[in-house]
Amino acid sequence: MDLRSPAVRAATVTSCLALLATVSACSGAGVDGTPGSPGVRDPYFPKLGNGGYDVAHYGLTLGYDPGSRHLTGTAEITARATKNLSSFNLDLKGLDVSGITVEGKAARFQRAGQELRVRPADELERGETFRATVRYSGTPETITDEDGAEEGWLRTGDGALALGEPTGSMAWFPGNHHPSDKASYDIQITVPKGLKAVSNGELTRESTKNGRTTFAWHSAEPMASYVATVAIGKHELKTSTTEDGLPIVTAVDPSQAKASEKVLAKIPDVMEWAEYNFGPYPFSSTGAIIDREEDVDYALETQTRPVFPGAPDTGLLVHELAHQWFGNSVTPKSWQDMWLNEGFATYAEWLYAEDNDGDSAQDVFDALYKGDYYEDKEDNEAIWAFPPAKPTDAASISDPPVYERGAMVIHKIRQAVGDDAFYDIVQGWAKTYRHKNADTRDFTEYVEKHAGGDEAREKVSRIWGDWLYGDGKPDRP
Repeated sequence: MDLRSPAVRAATVTSCLALLATVSACSGAGVDGTPGSPGVRDPYFPKLGNGGYDVAHYGLTLGYDPGSRHLTGTAEITARATKNLSSFNLDLKGLDVSGITVEGKAARFQRAGQELRVRPADELERGETFRATVRYSGTPETITDEDGAEEGWLRTGDGALALGEPTGSMAWFPGNHHPSDKASYDIQITVPKGLKAVSNGELTRESTKNGRTTFAWHSAEPMASYVATVAIGKHELKTSTTEDGLPIVTAVDPSQAKASEKVLAKIPDVMEWAEYNFGPYPFSSTGAIIDREEDVDYALETQTRPVFPGAPDTGLLVHELAHQWFGNSVTPKSWQDMWLNEGFATYAEWLYAEDNDGDSAQDVFDALYKGDYYEDKEDNEAIWAFPPAKPTDAASISDPPVYERGAMVIHKIRQAVGDDAFYDIVQGWAKTYRHKNADTRDFTEYVEKHAGGDEAREKVSRIWGDWLYGDGKPDRP
């Protein structure tokens, strides 16, 4: 063949171009993607979360043996690419990954600390919905948080408890573990027969085979990964309803059953009170998980089913159920906005006491400002350590200024606008940002817009400088 012939050269070029086009189409090279970022630059946890995609659904299939502490898992993650992607990251701490597929094709992956980088066989186009499946196993870690609290996968006397705030969820499943990316969940857990496995949402299936029982839980409403939970043990699992028919699911360690009866019986009344004050409940079930104090030493607002260390008092029950509106439905965009969760939940305690023959919210506010709320002087002074909207570091996002001074900000708004406008603001805020993310700026702008006249708007704008962002104790209560 004479390649110098014009006709032959033309045919050869045409064939080569066709071959290159075929290779390009098969390899996805035409997408021209770039790697997704390994974090979302959270002010306090910059490595948490990942860029380049948005998760719509997690399908988790888990098996756990408390005796060997061995966890097996398959995570099916349905997500949408928000840019052209050549690779993307997942947060996963510890555990061994045996394989990953994206859209059914084997994907390459690398591990670096908590980052699991996935390179699909075909690059992903912006706007494309894709499914990534991760198979993993091992002994899940207990993570010590910046403030010394333990989270992640906690071993209990008869099983395990998974808690995620703020970084613990990456200890038991791979995902985009930042509160700004919420998703629906299906969590299926298989455990030895005789144990219960409890999670968020509603129980859709329970079946026993070959000495092991599988529990399947479904959460249709969006959920941040830090409020996803799994509780494994010999819990007493009970289901009832509120007067309106809302399912109440409780899981109680047998040692706490008797002590918990009275407080759990208050859930219907607390829910009715909360809906009256905050607006319609944003989820399809409610309830509680009560474990032993020796297994966990703090409560957490896990979605639909808060976790408690032993039988809670009424105030703590109110606090964690209020979080279902403030924190779980209206979720912070970053961990700097934590006061929006804790300020509202703490103020809910004050309001509930006020409505049930306890101290008024004004009484509590005055005692905190005067410095005689706590017996310990240091506890009273700790409230003024930093402004609620500007924690000093990651270790301080759960400190008193975020809770008590955050609640004082809410009370100052109530003082400024009056009760009618205040409750309109609270319910409107919960409705406007239902199942969404919001930050402090969103909140201050919303309050100013709905405060009323010019005088009320001027009052609330002063609150931001003195109470929300100002250093030290404001001059006037």
